[in-house]
Amino acid sequence: MRLTTRGRFAVTAMIDLGLRQHRGPVTLAGISQRQRISVSYLEQLFAKLRRHQLVEGSRGPGGGYRLAKPMELVSVADIILAVDEPMNTAKSAGNENSGNDQRCMTHELWAGLNRQIIDFLGSVSLRDLIDQQKSRGLQTTAGAGSPLAALSGAVNRSIR
Repeated sequence: MRLTTRGRFAVTAMIDLGLRQHRGPVTLAGISQRQRISVSYLEQLFAKLRRHQLVEGSRGPGGGYRLAKPMELVSVADIILAVDEPMNTAKSAGNENSGNDQRCMTHELWAGLNRQIIDFLGSVSLRDLIDQQKSRGLQTTAGAGSPLAALSGAVNRSIR
């Protein structure tokens, strides 16, 4: 699994959406303004999120996006896998085949790391991140108090 800016922005946008959808459809312009992510970039992300049935869109006046599933059923891994092409760290960081028909000596290390990352991100639901933001007083910009900063801290603590 690749952890990219695209994935981070998608998680941030989904948290923003989840925090506000109870008021009706949420516009990309609103998310853009609050999270400082360009509308055109959000359009690309939400097209992928829609294809993976994580969000639903409505057009016209009063249109926007809402979650397609309950927050409890959407994991951080679901969001990241929807917007990023999957990448196996075992292949990227220690070629599975070192050119002599034998596995790279570190293949199992990278394959294990990939499983750990997917398992951890799969265990964190969008509901968890939204509840965390609510308990912090809705700090939803992408700064130090952001949900991604909290998620990064949780990842760092789990691998120490």
